[in-house]
Amino acid sequence: MTSLASRATRPTLALVGATGAVGKVTQQVLSMRADIWGEIRAAAGPEDAGTPLTVCGRDLIVQPLTAEFFDGVDIALVDLPAPLAAQWAPVAAGRGAVVIDNSSALRCDPDVPLVVPEVNPAQIRSRPKGIIANPGATTLTMIDALGVLHARWELTELVVASYQAASGAGRAGMARLYDELEVVAGHRELGHQAGDVRRLIEHELGSASPFPAPLALNVVPWIGSAAEDGWTSEELKIRNETRKVLNLPELRVSATCVRVPVITTHSVAVHATFARKIDVDEARQALVEAPAVVVLDDPQALEFPTPSDIVGSDPRFAGRLRQALDFPNALDFFICGDNLRKGAALNMVQVAELVARDLVAVV
Repeated sequence: MTSLASRATRPTLALVGATGAVGKVTQQVLSMRADIWGEIRAAAGPEDAGTPLTVCGRDLIVQPLTAEFFDGVDIALVDLPAPLAAQWAPVAAGRGAVVIDNSSALRCDPDVPLVVPEVNPAQIRSRPKGIIANPGATTLTMIDALGVLHARWELTELVVASYQAASGAGRAGMARLYDELEVVAGHRELGHQAGDVRRLIEHELGSASPFPAPLALNVVPWIGSAAEDGWTSEELKIRNETRKVLNLPELRVSATCVRVPVITTHSVAVHATFARKIDVDEARQALVEAPAVVVLDDPQALEFPTPSDIVGSDPRFAGRLRQALDFPNALDFFICGDNLRKGAALNMVQVAELVARDLVAVV
């Protein structure tokens, strides 16, 4: 472990990728939580070097990303595209920092723990490479609820459909959706003929896009890259990450991932099967008692979570709880979570706080 004996007990924190969509939310999250940090540094790509930031009351200048940047850093929050994260996370760890990586680059590495503080906090100490991975935002949307239910009824199968926001594709994804919405606004004749939305959007904006099809007035059942047998990388990530966080390596998981025209907040429709018969009222109460889950579930009042109602919130919001017809051991529910907050920034910050307490305890 990194020793703080030669410096103040308030650890030095580095934000890498500080100017991206997640980086900006990380700054907000840090400013809303207890300030346990000594020095705070920020780094980004060369195009953003020199940008002024204010984090936890400290005025910072974004630095270029170099190996020397990590000298003296105790904890580094890294939010970079996977290829860059695979390059820079080991560099930071080699310079003595505990790295918390938000990319998918190292999540499947058996020597890199995948940590959700509400589910498996003790795993922060099992980091032989000096790196801790953040699960993907879709997994983080549902994993707290699944962890609570698994602890009581023993999860055996999971079938999910995700409805993922444009911000999952970063600033470029959000910008593209806003541009597409501007193009289609006022055209009430759209959507009545095959391809009319695509033709108008591509005529105005071109075909280059973070998404494989127009997102405005549409949904796109493809996220990530092509994997074997028709699956996408995003769908396999959900399977692998859920298994790893819950320590259920044989859990049967099937996921379908869909991009929807929402700016921020992912949603997941969950069909979870358990080893024992599950009672929906007992399951609801278990979720009510979970510290990071809010239950919005009143069918008579049409009360249920939607992305636009809970964006900017830290908890995950669950509703539409019902025992699956014909499947007495299965529970169906719908859950939403802000993919930039708990789905990325907040989980990294929570893990960093656990690591910081651990580091200070050994001084």
